Amino acid sequence: MKKLIFKKFLWDVTAFFILTTISVSIIIWVIQAVNYLDFVSEDGHSFKVYFMYTFLSFPKIVSRILPFMFFLSLYYIYLKYEDNNELIIFWLNGVKKIDFVKKVLSFSFLFLFFQVFLTCYLVPVTQDLGRSYIRASTIDFFPSLIKEKKFIDTVSNLTIFIEEKDRDGRLKNIFLKDKISDSESQTIYAREGSIIKEKNSHYLILNDGKIINNEKNKKNIFSFDKTRFNLSKYSTKTTTFPKIQELKTNILLSCIYNLYNNSLENFEGIYLQCNFENKKPVLNEIFRRVFLPLYLPLIALITSFLLLTSKDQFNFKSYKLKIFLLSIFSIIISEFSVRYSGINLKNNIIFITLPIILFLITLTIFKQRTKKS
Repeated sequence: MKKLIFKKFLWDVTAFFILTTISVSIIIWVIQAVNYLDFVSEDGHSFKVYFMYTFLSFPKIVSRILPFMFFLSLYYIYLKYEDNNELIIFWLNGVKKIDFVKKVLSFSFLFLFFQVFLTCYLVPVTQDLGRSYIRASTIDFFPSLIKEKKFIDTVSNLTIFIEEKDRDGRLKNIFLKDKISDSESQTIYAREGSIIKEKNSHYLILNDGKIINNEKNKKNIFSFDKTRFNLSKYSTKTTTFPKIQELKTNILLSCIYNLYNNSLENFEGIYLQCNFENKKPVLNEIFRRVFLPLYLPLIALITSFLLLTSKDQFNFKSYKLKIFLLSIFSIIISEFSVRYSGINLKNNIIFITLPIILFLITLTIFKQRTKKS
């Protein structure tokens, strides 16, 4: 009977967690997807790249909201069971409150391992895969990017200005500024032009214009009747290299290990510049991935204080509010500890042991309160 009681409770928590987490994640994903429309409208990426990059950010969204959704699931099911008088049935069937909480704490470790799996493996892999779509993409929407009487600097080292664009795509009074290097640039003017696509590459066909080459304070001017300008050889300004948050965990750990051992020549990270300047952000990210999930059992334990009261008590509403605020406060502390980790060794030790110390203190208080109730 006890096993069935625990099984039903944990299943209800899991079902509520899955439903709410997916729902909230989809809402956040849609909002982010709208913000990422610049990938198409300004950076010129295809809708395929846009969709894959935004879709692959879904695991990251889940990992960020998981602590709060786990707390909310426990909090809601506890109150639901109390409101339906189901908790009383548990106690009448010989279930001890401390045994019930032990099961909940064991259950919380499943979420802890799931969070570690997300942050240490799945999120970096999917984020790097999303960034790889950007690295491999070409500018597919150049014609739609060109707008009248507006300077277009979507691509690196190239600025385009079009005075007029008709419905057929014909362009008039075209100005281009091509930065070849720090000391060399090229300015092109044409009376007319159009954009064509050949073999997945876009070309700007220019008619009746001039080319001004600027090189080390020297100018060379050439006139032309017709020429073509390859647009697809330019890359967008979108960051193509992965950020620290997108790098694999083993690369970050290798960087820190080599920094502390002064053996940076052995570091083989492709994108990460492993130096003392990046030490703090790298440590921040490691703390977020490895140590932040340690707060989940603490959150479960704080929420379980709801078992020590009942809806019949006059202060039940205020008690519920206190538990809610304490749980939110523990989530805030977890984020705060990650943000200020990596400053020095003393801080790191404090922030690593903090969730364990808080958990032991809270567990001691819970046991004492259980004996009194």
